[in-house]
Amino acid sequence: MYVVVVRFEIAPAYVSAFEDRVRQQARNSLANEPGCRRFDVAIDPENPRQILLYELYDDRAAFDAHLTTPHFADFNAAAEPMITSKSIEFFTLLETIDPPS
Repeated sequence: MYVVVVRFEIAPAYVSAFEDRVRQQARNSLANEPGCRRFDVAIDPENPRQILLYELYDDRAAFDAHLTTPHFADFNAAAEPMITSKSIEFFTLLETIDPPS
């Protein structure tokens, strides 16, 4: 599995609007992309301008396909003016450990 971690810093005036957009982006990715297995959105409780995405794809090709979707293009265009900084990290999933039943 291919892991993507994206960290955003959002301009203060856009935090709420960005939250709405990124939540919709997560829903669209999971609903419309067979290779997207997880899309978590997290916010720093001490600094709501800091938002983190944890995305899990079948492989790099599935992530590359994600970047070509219309919903990603729409999100990216709308979100760009809201973002003051952005970093992206890529990982290979080593193991998923579920809590005991």
